[in-house]
Amino acid sequence: MSVDRATVKRIAKLARIKVEEADVPRLEGELNAILHWIEQLNEVDVSQVEPLTSVVAMKMKMRKDEVTDGNYPKEVVLNAPVSEDEFYMVPKVVE
Repeated sequence: MSVDRATVKRIAKLARIKVEEADVPRLEGELNAILHWIEQLNEVDVSQVEPLTSVVAMKMKMRKDEVTDGNYPKEVVLNAPVSEDEFYMVPKVVE
């Protein structure tokens, strides 16, 4: 894949970046170099590589997955501007 002058201008327009006409050839070369580097990465065999969540091997901290209601509804609505029967009261937005 290669990028031409028209593609550079289109990318600049889509990104809402003002690009001077004199800068187009330089950007064309830079984008082509980036795409060439990405094509080189596609040549690497990663079929035996496991996905990483971190570069350091560690076990994730887990907690028991329990559903609770919190057991403190009065404290939950204390910061609400208006509440009623332990529920938030919000202004009507649809008429």
